[in-house]
Amino acid sequence: MAIPIVDFANWKSEGSNRRQVAQDIVTACRKVGFVYIINHSLHEVLLEEAFQWSQRFFDLPQEEKLKAPHPEGWAVHRGYSWPGLEKVSQAFSAENDEERVKQLREIPDIKESFDIGSEENPSQPNQWVPEDSLPGFRTFMNKFYWECFRAAGEVLQALAVGLNLEENYLLRKHSGHNNQIRLLHYPPIPAEALESHRAARCPAHTDWSSITVLFQDDCGGLEVENPDQPGNFIPATPVKNAMVVNIGDLLQRWSNDVLRSTSHRVTLPPLSDRFEGKQRLTRKRYSIPYFLAPDPDSVIECIPSESGEPPKYEPITPAEYNQMRASMQY
Repeated sequence: MAIPIVDFANWKSEGSNRRQVAQDIVTACRKVGFVYIINHSLHEVLLEEAFQWSQRFFDLPQEEKLKAPHPEGWAVHRGYSWPGLEKVSQAFSAENDEERVKQLREIPDIKESFDIGSEENPSQPNQWVPEDSLPGFRTFMNKFYWECFRAAGEVLQALAVGLNLEENYLLRKHSGHNNQIRLLHYPPIPAEALESHRAARCPAHTDWSSITVLFQDDCGGLEVENPDQPGNFIPATPVKNAMVVNIGDLLQRWSNDVLRSTSHRVTLPPLSDRFEGKQRLTRKRYSIPYFLAPDPDSVIECIPSESGEPPKYEPITPAEYNQMRASMQY
């Protein structure tokens, strides 16, 4: 299996070239669930600046980062999460299963993150460090949030066209206020801790929402499961300035399983660039995923099948689905 690369340059053109871009993206998301998109509309200078701000934030003293902590519990998904707070898993629960949570947390995730959403989402209030802790951070991140929504929205439009739907069929359920930027830092960790499974970076999981648009540094470590060979993961090798786009669970459900939400994980980087120093420390790694999500009270029901296949799923709202997933994560 290889993760396809699609050149997005022709999306702004007319006619057959534009439709070919859409069809290529849908084909990748049917077969693999992941696609690299190059020549998208986010400028490389903006991406470089976003990574610079991310590194500045994580370089702050811990007491400064803790001035914007992730709120207790799972309901609000904003602010700073320190190493060990979050446990990514594929578990679902409608109720808080304390024994299951305890088992999951026996192997901690060694990463730290900072989650940001729309400033106009009262149910998910942002948690910011004071302006004098990192001047300009809030202003830039708010700008970057809406630029990412614009670019990710274009991909969602292309998916709709590739599915033979009206261009805004999927996008119209996305106001942009329910999305999320996640700044991620994987600090150096002894390789032996990962090899012996005493710790993890980010275990295998699928994403919850419509699509994820990911930007990663040159470290490596992201792996994607081969849908035809469960348990077999391949590297998602960094491609400079490319978007790594993957389908989320809600869009798989929405498409009646036409599009594929594929499991992925972050583990040791490639052999040629894996360790630093005598202690065999992993390199630090930075990535920025942007999760594009439908509005929480919108109803997600299966798109009518061209072949007449009946819906596989009952209608659900994103708020109901997220509760099942988030209650197991924090």
